[in-house]
Parts: sequence; C-alpha cells; structure tokens
Amino acid sequence: MRTLAIGDIHGGLRGLTQIIDRANVNSEDSLIFLGDYVDGWSESAQVIQYLIELSKTNTCVFIKGNHDVWCEQWLASGIINDVWFEHGGKETIESYDAFSKDQKLMHLHFFEVMPLYHLDAENRLFVHAGFTSMKGVESELHKENFYFDRTLWEMALTMDKNIDQSSVLYPNRLKHYSEIYIGHTPTINFSEDQPMNCGNVWNVDTGATFTGKLSAIDIDTKEVFQSNRVMGLYPDELGRNKK
Repeated sequence: MRTLAIGDIHGGLRGLTQIIDRANVNSEDSLIFLGDYVDGWSESAQVIQYLIELSKTNTCVFIKGNHDVWCEQWLASGIINDVWFEHGGKETIESYDAFSKDQKLMHLHFFEVMPLYHLDAENRLFVHAGFTSMKGVESELHKENFYFDRTLWEMALTMDKNIDQSSVLYPNRLKHYSEIYIGHTPTINFSEDQPMNCGNVWNVDTGATFTGKLSAIDIDTKEVFQSNRVMGLYPDELGRNKK
C-alpha cells in the first residue's frame, strides 16, 4: 500500500492519466491531490469527471485550491470572476460545453465537499498553498490562506538546511507537523522540474500548467513519478500556458 501526493493538474487530463499509468497506481494505493484541478489546459471538466470515477476505486483526498474555488463559484452561480477568466477560467468554461446540467451539479458537489487541508495519522499536513497561524491550521483565521498563501513556502526556501526541526531556531509554524505537502507555487519558478524539499516542506507543483510536468511523490519512500511536459501533450493549445 502506498500513499501518493499529486501536484497541480490544471486541466491536463493527459498528464494525469500518464502519471497514473507510470506510477502503476492500483486500487490499494491512496491518493492525495493537492488542488488546482482546473484552469489551464482544455480538459478541466474531464479531469473532474476522471477524479470522481477514480474515487470509486481508490481512497482519495481532494484538497481545494484557489482555482477550484473560482470554478465552484461559477458552477454555483454562473457568475464569471474576471481574474479567474483571464487565468484559465475561459478554458474551463469551454470544457463544460458538452456536460449536462446534472453533470455540472455533480461536479459542483465534488468541489463543495473538498477539504481545505488534510492531516494523516503520521501528523503529515497536506494543503494547497499554506497557512499563517503560528498555532497551526486549526487556528487559521483566514481560510483563504489555505489556497492563496505563499509565505509558508517563501519561509521554507530561506531556511538554513543545517537547522534541525527540534532547534529553537526552527520556525514555529513548521514544528506542528512532521511534514507539509503543498502545491500552488510552481517549482519551475526556481529552475527545478522536480518536487522541492525545504525543511519539512515538500512542494509538489512542478509547473504542469505552464512548461513543466505533473508530479506525484510517494510520501514514505519519496520516489517521484512524472508525466511528460504537459504542454507537449497539448501541442495545439496556445495562451497563458506558454509562459
């Protein structure tokens, strides 16, 4: 039995199915998705449908990301957030053209029940972006931080690798958890195409929405599985993904 943490998908169904195949995922594997399933490539609605079906055969946790919040709001109200529309929402709306009202309602429910974070039995935290409370996620006053915050990752990036987690110099915000797994900030921003580890924080967003790959990591062995560069799987698509 394995537990895999999977980074931001952003409508790249072809990358998702590729990584499921390359990791030889079977029904005994648990899968923790770190959010941002939609917006970017052309198959956002198809990604959600695939994940709904996958949850019938595997134990899955679907963390909510900021793009998922925007998509949920659109499915619930029909109101189009201008920022969302310019950052992948247009492609997501188009991906729903062939979906019925009942299917859209099923997807809306899928978004509505997503947790903002997950804690496992080994005190490992899974969250899309981060949190700011020094007391941990249970004390976070602003829930938006779970899917928008970048300060946790920025702090982890600046840490001295020689400082042990038991040290008084280790950031208190990180001490609450044995490990923290996040997405949201692509590692390709730091010239890395693999998941990055800083302190006890693992960033699994390897830039699938832009020029990077989709990644999954076995949280026990730290073995990494990756798709091809997702942009190569959608060669006919242009736009924001070509950054």
